[in-house]
Amino acid sequence: MIEVRDVRKSFGDVKALKGVSFTARDAQITALLGPNGAGKTTLLRTLVGLLRRDAGSIAIDGVDPQQDPMSVRRNIGFLTDQFGLYERLSTREYLAYFGQLNGMSKPDIARRIDQVTELLGMEDIVNRRSKGFSQGQRIKVALARTLLHKPRHLLLDEPSRGLDVMSTRALRRALVLLREQGCCVIMATHVMQEVTHLCDDVIVIAQGQSVAQGTPQQLCERTGIASLEDAFVSLVGEEGIVA
Repeated sequence: MIEVRDVRKSFGDVKALKGVSFTARDAQITALLGPNGAGKTTLLRTLVGLLRRDAGSIAIDGVDPQQDPMSVRRNIGFLTDQFGLYERLSTREYLAYFGQLNGMSKPDIARRIDQVTELLGMEDIVNRRSKGFSQGQRIKVALARTLLHKPRHLLLDEPSRGLDVMSTRALRRALVLLREQGCCVIMATHVMQEVTHLCDDVIVIAQGQSVAQGTPQQLCERTGIASLEDAFVSLVGEEGIVA
């Protein structure tokens, strides 16, 4: 479980997070919704300990990532918008390298590479060098790296961007399976269809502040609007200003 209370973060005069609070539970997929510039990426990087918060508290299974970042990172998979692929390595070699960095044994690495390859439908690229990969293929490899060490918590920054229909279906199957295995998943996304059909809970932020949290149905009921997209706009305002 991930618990966040009144987290704040500034970069000079820019207040990226001005008070974010929420709880993301195990065995659930939680959507993180907000306009561009709302603070979603800053929040995710703060959760994993890549950025130090200015105020507030974060507990990931009771551990503060600012106090014990390595303990937290061992149990987190973080997919960012920077994939960091090594173009001279094949997908298999790349995953094996990160498996070693995570302290996995060679038999475990080989087994997990086969599992994530099947899970994400990467059979056609697992033995290819990543140079020349499409955007969708690059995302698949980055996601496979994220899942390789079987993290208990997943932080995903727009994981379906650039994916074709079949790859998106593979991603959704993977997330459903991870939820069934008890993972706590937080997924920043702009795709309302994904949120409606895949997510158990929704966190809405705007201008660095928490606006609402609840199931898609609860957010619609709160605003009295049947469409989640329209309910979202009602909550944050047409220009991303908190209503």
